[in-house]
Amino acid sequence: MSIPKKLRENVGKKEKDDTIRKYNMNTVIVGLGNPGAQYENTRHNVGFMAIDEFAEKNNFPEFKLQKKSESLVSENVLNGRKIVLAKPQTYMNNSGKAAKELINKESELVVVHDDIDLPSGKIKIIKERGSAGHKGVESIIQNIGNDGLIRIRIGIGLVQNEQKTKAENIVLKEFSNEESALIEQAIKKASSALEILTKEGLEKAMNEYNK
Repeated sequence: MSIPKKLRENVGKKEKDDTIRKYNMNTVIVGLGNPGAQYENTRHNVGFMAIDEFAEKNNFPEFKLQKKSESLVSENVLNGRKIVLAKPQTYMNNSGKAAKELINKESELVVVHDDIDLPSGKIKIIKERGSAGHKGVESIIQNIGNDGLIRIRIGIGLVQNEQKTKAENIVLKEFSNEESALIEQAIKKASSALEILTKEGLEKAMNEYNK
């Protein structure tokens, strides 16, 4: 007698959930951004975009709201390690409150975020560096510290006629058509950098993408 499809799916899901739960060591990857349709395609939300790209590329399940951390969360096991993807719904300036609830003492934390000081299309991987005025990163450092904190910075660089515009206004703008192609490349780079980071380690990822 064949097993009904629904039962097979439920059994498969339970086995996957049990596999994920057995890993105490984990990597938590937090993409920074703001919730809501009005912010969806703005420069400040490239962290969310990169997380979505990585999730799709690596067959993560659908994101679900985790009330404790106020974040959209998806979990999977890659290369023998539990990977937790999170998109805080707390708004950028309170990202640290979400991150604090997502990690434990065994967690490796990676934060993916926009960076106004990098040209559009560029990414840079850093560890234990200051926030450089990024409010979301500041919130994370204030809440959980900077020890071991890995960040992937995605350039959203200023265009020439915006040099004197306040950064707070620029990061909430959408990309121009010219910039969109560069940002798409950067998001794909960030996703690939996450793959190398989780599979081969920080040094390999930095050597590959900090050229």
